[in-house]
Amino acid sequence: MTRPSAQRIAAPIAALAALTILAGCTGGGDGTAEKPDKIVFWTPQTTPERLAAQEKVAEGFTEKTGIKVDVVPMAGADQDQALVTGAASGDVPDVILHASTQTGAWTSQGLLDTDAAATTVKSLGEDTFNKNAVKAVTIDDKISAVPSDGWTHVVAYRTDLLEKAGVDVPTDITELADAATAVKDKLGITGLAFGTQAGTASATEGIQSLFQSAGCELVTDGEVTIDSDACDDAAEQFLRLRNSSAAGDFDVTSARAAYMNGDAAMLLFSTHILDELAGLDPATPATCPECKATPTFLSDNTKFITVLDEDEPHQYGAILGYGIPTGAHTEAAQQYIEYVMGEGYEDTLAVATEGRIPLRNGTADEPTKFLDAWGGLGIGPAQEKTSAEIYGDDFVKGMADGINAIYLWGMGTDDATLAGLVFTQGVLSNQIEQLYSGASPEEVTDAMKKAVEEVQASL
Repeated sequence: MTRPSAQRIAAPIAALAALTILAGCTGGGDGTAEKPDKIVFWTPQTTPERLAAQEKVAEGFTEKTGIKVDVVPMAGADQDQALVTGAASGDVPDVILHASTQTGAWTSQGLLDTDAAATTVKSLGEDTFNKNAVKAVTIDDKISAVPSDGWTHVVAYRTDLLEKAGVDVPTDITELADAATAVKDKLGITGLAFGTQAGTASATEGIQSLFQSAGCELVTDGEVTIDSDACDDAAEQFLRLRNSSAAGDFDVTSARAAYMNGDAAMLLFSTHILDELAGLDPATPATCPECKATPTFLSDNTKFITVLDEDEPHQYGAILGYGIPTGAHTEAAQQYIEYVMGEGYEDTLAVATEGRIPLRNGTADEPTKFLDAWGGLGIGPAQEKTSAEIYGDDFVKGMADGINAIYLWGMGTDDATLAGLVFTQGVLSNQIEQLYSGASPEEVTDAMKKAVEEVQASL
């Protein structure tokens, strides 16, 4: 589950969006190598403190190269229309930080200079990048964007409550369902809190996260496979996990609240939860009975499962990358990306550490340099403490395993468009109510398959 948009992502303002569409395109180039005085960078990291941090990184680039950077805040949804509009008029930004799902769409429309991105990755060293992230931005066998950072789902668990229930730390989805069921039966509280409300975005995330962790594939080489044996089993375990709730179905907010209140032993959530559990985010305080006397009670008693199924881990998450639009100041754009992925990378990740885990692991000389450095960056709004200080070095190592296992259905294949539409349209979460109403897992996955094939037929 991601954090609710009202918490950490500034709400789009129509007037601002209109201004950024006009002003944010003024630095666009002509695709030449001529050195400009200024380049334009669009970023979806739009809150005031994140903008200030990105502008500071940009200032470092300016000091080094003499090229100024106009940092323009623009949410992903606004980027799509603004880029099309700018391309039509010949005014495009030079660099865009965007989601990997946008990479494929923009590439198919000819909006990205894929040669420039591929050259930049080669210059930085393709082997220094997260392999799954590179796969996610590879379209038609061509690297189309430069992977930057992302987040994954983790399972936070209360060590004291699992011990009290007499269950071991689970290592796969079946063991997770076993543990969650045992917690509810023995302690009378929710085993695993996660998004299960049918037809919601949080359920869409929960389904994809748990299904793919169970080895279920939505589509393979153009064939919809959501009705496979692995998917049938995933649906069965998903139902058991949903039924481990002692408080009904959750959305993203109520699931998090259940864990923060001490009413759930485990929580499926994004890495954005790291600072909140430690009491570092005043907007989302820990409210468990013990937390009043000991604000760090939850973080003191929480550990994390960073991969489910260590043999073939597929961790759901998000991937951000830098794109260079067709017609941008190519050479200056490449210089900027190399700077923010090299000398300025740690400061870039520190813009929002808990949600920006490096997708460039290190350098040729220091293969884990950036993954190691991530654990030493401050988390939370005030960045008072680091994740290593709060959760330990073993957690940082575990997060390295988790981010390197990041996975999205269809990524890097011709099926990426279908998978993206199924996700954005909530196709699977619209079918999950049948599972709650008594239909067998096989019947539900059959219905899911038919619904996905309907989307596929419309392409």
